[in-house]
Amino acid sequence: MTRGQPHRLSVTDHDRDSAELTYVYPVISRRAGGVSVGINLNTNNACNWRCVYCQVPGLIAGKAPATDVALLETELRRMFGEILQGDFMQSRVPEGARQLKDVAFSGNGEPTSSEQLDQCLSVVARVLTDVGLPSLPVVLITNGSLVDKPRVQDCLRQLASMNGEVWFKLDSATRDGLKRINSVVADPERHLQRLQLAAGLCPTWVQTCVFRWDGQDPSAAERQAYVDALRHQLEAEVPLRGVLLYGIARPSHQPEAARLSPVSESYLKQLSDELSALGLDVRTST
Repeated sequence: MTRGQPHRLSVTDHDRDSAELTYVYPVISRRAGGVSVGINLNTNNACNWRCVYCQVPGLIAGKAPATDVALLETELRRMFGEILQGDFMQSRVPEGARQLKDVAFSGNGEPTSSEQLDQCLSVVARVLTDVGLPSLPVVLITNGSLVDKPRVQDCLRQLASMNGEVWFKLDSATRDGLKRINSVVADPERHLQRLQLAAGLCPTWVQTCVFRWDGQDPSAAERQAYVDALRHQLEAEVPLRGVLLYGIARPSHQPEAARLSPVSESYLKQLSDELSALGLDVRTST
């Protein structure tokens, strides 16, 4: 796939150009626990949020550009050919991670901002059927900000029909936290309503990045608001699959990068235990 020495994958390297393709890139996903075939629809590095831990260099405000859907299909077939018939796993993936886990819409911006997301989902379903993997999970990693749009809701229904699931970003349940972490002025209750919408349309995990700011763990008030928000979701019988808690493994490319540092494993465990006590399935990765 690449010329010269093959690019070795690791959990700390999610280079979107490692496969020398436009839309498709392979990674070792900490949260998936193996090889994930990534799809980047935001090739212009544009997003409607700007999370301070984002690893995208040159991030700009905006939405996904038009997608060459035929090229996406060609790249997906090429990638699966390398994985299933080539030496991809042996030459590029460390032992212990040589399992194909999913296809993930992630990339360099918010994938639901693509007006062609439905077409791209159809391509994925067709390719997976053709390569004999119709049940391979398909993941949509989203900040959730556009879930209240009918177009996006249709895509979530389509995703659910493909053995898919949503990973919905919830880094904070306070206005101040959303502004500081995600650089958006947003009503946390409105965002939680979007989470409820998503979970009602497609199996949905909450994904939360936890980190220290200026050497300090998240405040007690922030932590309590977050736990309370998920408790209220459960009390409202929102069918959440669980929570994906993760720390910082790769450096941010945002101006706040120097202010961020990993929380301790003990902090993640304490938060995980609190959420587990609510009855949630919690998976952590540092």
